[in-house]
Amino acid sequence: MRKLVKIFSALSDETRIRILKILQERDCCVCEVMQALDISQSRASRNLSILEGAGFVSSWRDGLWMVYCINKQSVNSVNSLLHMLSNFMEGEDIIKNDKERLERAEKIGCGALRK
Repeated sequence: MRKLVKIFSALSDETRIRILKILQERDCCVCEVMQALDISQSRASRNLSILEGAGFVSSWRDGLWMVYCINKQSVNSVNSLLHMLSNFMEGEDIIKNDKERLERAEKIGCGALRK
C-alpha cells in the first residue's frame, strides 16, 4: 500500500508530470530539466528525487552531471502509468513549450548557473 501511495503522490504535482513528459523525449541532466521547464536547480533536483523514489526515474553519473531517464525496470504499476502518460497532455501548451525549450537545452557547468 505504501508503494502505491508513493507512486500517486509523485504524480500529484504538475512539475513532476512535466519532468516525466520531457524524460519520455530523452534522457536529461538536471540542468537540461531546469532549462526545459524554466525552474530552479533545487526544484528540479527535489522533484527528480521524488520521481526516482517512486520508481519512475533512474539516474547515473556522467562526469559532472547526474543524468535521469525513465526507469525501464520499474514495477508493473509504474510502467502502466508511464504508458498512459506517454500520450496524455500532448496537446497542452505547457507541454509543447517544455519540449521546445528541451530542444535548446544543453549541459552546462555549475558556474554558468550563477549568472
